[in-house]
Amino acid sequence: MSEILVIGHRNPDTDSICSALGYAEFKRRTGMANAVAARCGDINDRIDFVLETFGVQPPKFVSDVSPKVRDVMESKVVSVNRETTVAEAISVMDDRKIRVLPILLPDRSCLGLVSVFKMGHFFFPSRNRLVDSRKVVASIRNVTKTLDAKMLFSTDPEREDELILMIGAMNLESFAKRLPHYPHEKLLVVVGDRREIQEKAIRSRVRAVVVTGGLDVDPDILEFAKRNEVCLLISPHDSVTTATLCRAAITVEHMLHEEFLAFQDDMSLVDAERLAAASPDQAFPVLDSHGRTIGILSKSDFLKKVNRQLILVDHNELSQAVRGADTVEIIEILDHHRIGSLTTSQPILFRNEPVGSTSTIVAESFIREGIEMPKTIASLLLAGLVSDTLNLTSPTTTSRDAHVLKKLEELSGVDATAFTEKLFASGSVLISKPAVQAITTDCKEYVEMDKEFSVAQIEEVGFDQFYKRKAEVQKALNDYRSSKDYYFSALLITDVVTQSSILIISGNEKFLKEIDYPELESGLYELAGVVSRKKQLLPYLTHCLEEMRHEGLI
Repeated sequence: MSEILVIGHRNPDTDSICSALGYAEFKRRTGMANAVAARCGDINDRIDFVLETFGVQPPKFVSDVSPKVRDVMESKVVSVNRETTVAEAISVMDDRKIRVLPILLPDRSCLGLVSVFKMGHFFFPSRNRLVDSRKVVASIRNVTKTLDAKMLFSTDPEREDELILMIGAMNLESFAKRLPHYPHEKLLVVVGDRREIQEKAIRSRVRAVVVTGGLDVDPDILEFAKRNEVCLLISPHDSVTTATLCRAAITVEHMLHEEFLAFQDDMSLVDAERLAAASPDQAFPVLDSHGRTIGILSKSDFLKKVNRQLILVDHNELSQAVRGADTVEIIEILDHHRIGSLTTSQPILFRNEPVGSTSTIVAESFIREGIEMPKTIASLLLAGLVSDTLNLTSPTTTSRDAHVLKKLEELSGVDATAFTEKLFASGSVLISKPAVQAITTDCKEYVEMDKEFSVAQIEEVGFDQFYKRKAEVQKALNDYRSSKDYYFSALLITDVVTQSSILIISGNEKFLKEIDYPELESGLYELAGVVSRKKQLLPYLTHCLEEMRHEGLI
């Protein structure tokens, strides 16, 4: 059963993290056992403070939910080593109904692939290579093992030789005429109970004589073989089978495809499929970051369905969602922001409520369904609620938020006012992070009237830290807008004590002229009483774009 990820937006704030944790718990308690809280961005100092205060681990980090090679590969790798014989490899392939085997080294790196196709070429050479049908590249030990033969005598059995197969099926005179055509030390003679052929081969000091049919040899023939240092084996098979199996004693190292296509386990399945389609290979090793083979991907695996599902919390726009969200099934959305342009292939539960935080909606879900809310979850939801509503002082706050907060105080035993003071004093991103990170810690992308732009927010206790780093912050915002090619990028720095903000905007000069808040300096504005990005700033910026359109400026 695959996980169902309950996940917030790319730059998670406290409400996003707390609502994901809370809603995952709610779904598990209402029958969705595989619901898991997740996040797709870094957590900040305030989130750390909340999680550490209530003894909760951060949600699982997932940077990309698009199907990966690891999602469909066969993780139980059937492999052979370089010393495996072709006969053994064929047996494995036949038992497992597979056509390709990886040849792995002790460190699980892949030396190459051995395939039914390659072995077929070996056993059935083309008409211009018929001489290859008599070639046996193997050690006497491997020939013995492959034949399941009895080794009566052998010299240097581990040495691998390139031998020539000769069947002693003719009369002695014909056999004697053929012998001079080949180097005797390279001959492997397969013969039945024909004593005169056995003697002639041994007298000629061939490399080995294989007696077929499981027939015994005379004691003097064995002594004769020992004196002439000729290997002597007894095969339980008939001559035809013995000859075929002798060729199968070759090790797979001689059969491997040295050039092969391999995939990293975290590679996009779409990208892998494109490469696989252009390859003649039927299967591909899958490697981890250390180059170890951890799976096999066959072309048929691309037909498998990846059953990954998402529940989005605290956002409903793909531009803010985890990477790859458009490639998997979204089954629920829980949010309190404006409705964007996200579409789904089938009806889903979409709860979008005009309240101050997603944590409020999650808490109401517990209350409405009569589900017991653990103290830890109540504490997290309280933290998410007071963070997003500035402890009920934000203009986004509703009576529902106030009602839910009172209930959460009762369940958690946490005083909201005291906790809020500690929360906002717990960390300043303008102190703890470089400017390039601080401006994107809580940043969202929007599209209005075909214009892409970003709006970020930083909540501080006072503006002292901002003014100390004003030039650095402004430069970082300018660079960020340029790198993303946004029409403009806005940063709202909010003082949670005085309930007012400073707005910095980097962008199109025509757009800046539409802003009528008091300008402190170029691109820097005073926004008294503005604390909400969602309910105050974003509607205002959208209004400015509309004015430009009416004026024919965009």
